[in-house]
Amino acid sequence: MISLAGKDILHGWGRFILTAAGLGLLIGVTLSMAGIYRGMVDDANVLLDNSGADLWVVQQGTIGPWAEPSTIPDDLYRSVLSIDGVERASNVVYLTMQVRHGERGIRAMVTGVAPGRRQSDPGQPRFLVAGRTMTAGHYEAIADVSSGLDVGDLVTIRRNRYRVVGLTRRMVSSSGDPMIFIPLRDAQQAQSLKDSDAIVQQRHRREGNPAFNPPGVPGLLDAVNADDASSSAVNAVLVRLKPGASPELAGSAIERWLRLEAYGRAEMQSILVEKLIATSARQIAMFLVILSVVSAAIVAFIIYTMTMSKIREIAVLKLLGTRNRVIASMILQQALGLGLIGFVVGKIAATLWAPFFPKYVLLIPGDAARGFLLVMAICVVASLLAIRAALMVDPAEAIGG
Repeated sequence: MISLAGKDILHGWGRFILTAAGLGLLIGVTLSMAGIYRGMVDDANVLLDNSGADLWVVQQGTIGPWAEPSTIPDDLYRSVLSIDGVERASNVVYLTMQVRHGERGIRAMVTGVAPGRRQSDPGQPRFLVAGRTMTAGHYEAIADVSSGLDVGDLVTIRRNRYRVVGLTRRMVSSSGDPMIFIPLRDAQQAQSLKDSDAIVQQRHRREGNPAFNPPGVPGLLDAVNADDASSSAVNAVLVRLKPGASPELAGSAIERWLRLEAYGRAEMQSILVEKLIATSARQIAMFLVILSVVSAAIVAFIIYTMTMSKIREIAVLKLLGTRNRVIASMILQQALGLGLIGFVVGKIAATLWAPFFPKYVLLIPGDAARGFLLVMAICVVASLLAIRAALMVDPAEAIGG
């Protein structure tokens, strides 16, 4: 029985191998789609881990700082430090934006943190692989290696240019964008900075509006305009708790006394996965279903075609008294062989091209094992049509020719 299927495959091995390779590329795409989803979840977890925070304190009524805008005064971190159980608190600003390096644009999450702090402090850049930490209050930056920047490069953020003094690894946003750290004051300014034409037009509108330039109050317009260039707001306060402190108790105290929202790690992870990447996850799931259906259709068509090309041979086998289960087993073995070769080709292809994807692709053994079982199941189901056709062959066709 085994030699019967094997001899039939060897008879047209070239076509069989090419067909299995084509199916393998389709399987490789399927595995890559699963790896993209795993990479998105891993990016979200890495963002949380690298924050070094136990609590994320944001504006009341928001789910910031990543899933929704959040703005709080930058002096509130002192009040957060007074809460029982809080060990450290750090202001942070997050800006997802396009920065420039020469003529090249880089999509990045610009992160404003206080310079000169320890790497273990919440929000600080970690895992330096080159250069040093920020020490100056302005115009220094630390970039992730995925940005393509190097130590000494100049990057333009809004109107200002920053020199890269250090490089990190795997410091990315939940979308996989590289993080670029700059001093907190610079990030606050970049957050509210308008272009020159917008400032001039706003001044003209205010000059023509008596509400902004009332008689007998000199300098009010200048004071208002001065606010255009600076901001004292941050997006969040990252909190590190003392050993043994309860995140729930500390978070409840912050919410009750400071009228802010405080999220623990589990809550923030739920926000990132269920809010930020939920739609992408559903899209990937749809692609996986479509690719599985297409794979099943391709295997069914191939096995059916191979079976129909051997109608006379199957009729001869029936005329010689070969049992139906032997013929069915031959077809099933061919389908499983096609799936096995296709899966091996697909796994190799997915592993080879994964590093070239613009987003992080995480291929885990569990997904590969589930993918293998799914491919084998698809091959079994897809072979049923061909088996049914083979079992309906009349032995008389071997004589009628």
